[in-house]
Amino acid sequence: MSTPSTDTPDNTDPGDGPAAVPPALPVVIIGAGPVGLAAAAHLVERGLEPLVLEAGPSAGTAVREWGHVRLFSPWGELVDPAAEKLLAPTGWAAPDDAAYPTGGDWAERYLQPLARVLGERVRFGARVTGVSRVGRDRVVDADRDAQPFTVHVTYAGGAEERVTARAVVDASGTWSTPSPLGGDGLPALGERAAADRVSYRVPDLEDPAVRSRHAGRRTAVVGSGASAFTALAALAGLATSEDGAGTRTTWILRRGIGGATFGGGEADQLPARGALGLAAKAAVENGHADAVTGFRTTGVERDGERLVLVAEDGRRLDPVDEVVVLTGLRPDLSFLSELRLGLDDRLQAPSGLAPLIDPNVHSCGTVQPHGVNELAHPEKDVYLVGMKSYGRAPTFLAMTGYEQVRSIAAALAGDREAAERVELTLPETGVCGGAGLFDEPEAAEGPAGDGCCAAPATLRIGPAPASPGGC
Repeated sequence: MSTPSTDTPDNTDPGDGPAAVPPALPVVIIGAGPVGLAAAAHLVERGLEPLVLEAGPSAGTAVREWGHVRLFSPWGELVDPAAEKLLAPTGWAAPDDAAYPTGGDWAERYLQPLARVLGERVRFGARVTGVSRVGRDRVVDADRDAQPFTVHVTYAGGAEERVTARAVVDASGTWSTPSPLGGDGLPALGERAAADRVSYRVPDLEDPAVRSRHAGRRTAVVGSGASAFTALAALAGLATSEDGAGTRTTWILRRGIGGATFGGGEADQLPARGALGLAAKAAVENGHADAVTGFRTTGVERDGERLVLVAEDGRRLDPVDEVVVLTGLRPDLSFLSELRLGLDDRLQAPSGLAPLIDPNVHSCGTVQPHGVNELAHPEKDVYLVGMKSYGRAPTFLAMTGYEQVRSIAAALAGDREAAERVELTLPETGVCGGAGLFDEPEAAEGPAGDGCCAAPATLRIGPAPASPGGC
């Protein structure tokens, strides 16, 4: 492992004269997931030096944790163009563009080979514990932008290091911080105490230990997005298997069930995503799952070896054996506390991006073109990208992240024209109803197909973009 540049002493006098940030310093990328590695590929293409710091032991560590789940985006939308250029000379065989990989496929067949090509530019077992400016805490103004960044790293063996960087791209995602069961965004009373029977991931029913926890038992699935659909469909499949007799699911929604509940169905331009919603709908219609609507959990109580969920309106559900909480994810901002970030006070997304993705306002599932301008912060040359850029907003697509880092790499290379030229094609979901705007049960009970998004469309951004449909 090469020795990185180290910071000047922490007691650097804020009154020292200004100096330019050395351009030879690396751009530190936090996270070796799909977007982090794509960022590295784009920087290499631009002649800049990336250094990727990954807390886990391998590329796509977080992706591997949901490796049993099949993506609803095909391979053609999961391989970044700059990354493919890096991989091509190695003899890497591109997967079939139309095939749908699992998370494990994505990590093994694309992310790990890409990390190998990047070589020593990627470090594993390297957890970022803090980011600041050299000699400047959050408060100090003097010559702030002239100071490079100091990135504090703790390695798996316990060693610590400071890495000096010209810019920081945080692609660490949100996987490590799932949202809790409580309907108010806080853990429900008793949720932590019931940790032995509460999980926050789609169960891997191919794992015998996990399968035995659900087979022939009742599981509560809490949530209304793609992860919840995946869990509902998987548990319905278990219920029809030889060892799954008696398997039942209680599906808990904070809203009601209406025409948009199960997604775009056949109107979704991501067909696998539409099929996933239809599979969840079939689980309910075929009697494998009982839906409970308008239920905001405030408490988890023990009933012997089982759990009883209690809502804010006093309702108590029948006891369940397991609870699977799939209520979204949120960003970990703790290690960025010494930086001056401009974040939306609701979504915790960059303030320039938040209005484009706010589920309280937007219900069509399309994302307006965005790049370096929308991702900028008061702290110059710091960017949150990928899932982390969306904060608490849902429906992030990999190709959105690839476009983000293409734009950022161009900006860091001084090519402002390319940075501001957004080239993006996004499929519409065919779904109406944001998580906030349509949170009340009665608001979701309109007839199927209501709203502006019943018909599929494609948003194309480029030299002659089509005008996106309004809602």
